[in-house]
Amino acid sequence: MKKGIHPENYRVVAFKDMSNDDVFLTKSTAQTKETIEVDGTEYPLVKLEISRTSHPYYTGKAKLLDTAGRIDKFKNKYAKFKKSPKKQEEEAKESE
Repeated sequence: MKKGIHPENYRVVAFKDMSNDDVFLTKSTAQTKETIEVDGTEYPLVKLEISRTSHPYYTGKAKLLDTAGRIDKFKNKYAKFKKSPKKQEEEAKESE
């Protein structure tokens, strides 16, 4: 590894998911002005909009997309622009 490119000021930081108030501690170099007390110890606080405890992928509440329905909807929407077989044959004869 290259020397001198990695930060050396790692410290324990509290990350708080604002959607469900979950707090977890990990090492980070993120700069913050706010603090929070966790288990009697004060830590720098980084606020998150979404984390592993609230993201649909991790919670199992992900929506399944109906891709077949979307494709059918697309085909129906643009079917009016599709050329009829007779017009395709006429254009092929004209181009010869």
